Amino acid sequence: MKSKIFEYPIREDIVAKVIETKKKQQPYSNSPVAGKQHSAKGLIVHARHVWRSGYGRGQSRVPRKIFSRRGSQFNWQGAEVPHAKGGMRAHPPKITQFVRDLKINKKELKIALFSSISATASEKYILKKYSTIKKLDKKAPFIVSSDLTKKKTKDILSELKTILGNLYPVSIKEKSIRAGKGKLRGRKYKSNAGMILIIGKNENVKTGLFDVRKANELSVSDLAKGGLGRVAVYTEEAVKELENKMEGKKK
Repeated sequence: MKSKIFEYPIREDIVAKVIETKKKQQPYSNSPVAGKQHSAKGLIVHARHVWRSGYGRGQSRVPRKIFSRRGSQFNWQGAEVPHAKGGMRAHPPKITQFVRDLKINKKELKIALFSSISATASEKYILKKYSTIKKLDKKAPFIVSSDLTKKKTKDILSELKTILGNLYPVSIKEKSIRAGKGKLRGRKYKSNAGMILIIGKNENVKTGLFDVRKANELSVSDLAKGGLGRVAVYTEEAVKELENKMEGKKK
């Protein structure tokens, strides 16, 4: 079964533009009250005959907090400023620098989506993405009957092995322990992307061995993040829904 969605002209430039627009970074910043949770009373006054004055002490004009006092004699310690113990950071990251306000035209988004779908049927792009594979055993695109979604995971894997041929080893997610210091920083494990199964609106598959997306929720990032040509398997119902989407038909 060959569909026109797999013959769509591939526009790498527009796909790259959309991927860049869709990029997200987890925002982070310091607490708004970091370095300010103390009783420091602002700058020390250096005038004479003023209560709590720093006159004649040889002290710099930095905010200080009081640890103890005896009469008009104070035991001060610098606070709040970046070079003081427990003070705020000099130039901390701010939430505003992570806010991305990039937009993309609807027509460009559509071109990018169908370009990335078309690339999943192109041997040239698949071999470029998976450089360890020199030649494909089976011809793309990989379209399966909707009956596949009703089978058990063991039977699905068995059928995928037949359909994908030598692409099967790179199609299943494999988790491994990261080499390096990332193990100490909350990212001990890493995983390959694996393949993606695109299913229809009324179909359902639950597995953690590969990604599953419904045709009406499919995005450019699902197919082209990290390069065009991801291993993708489509059900017949998903192909029909994508054809209607390309023609602008509403079911």
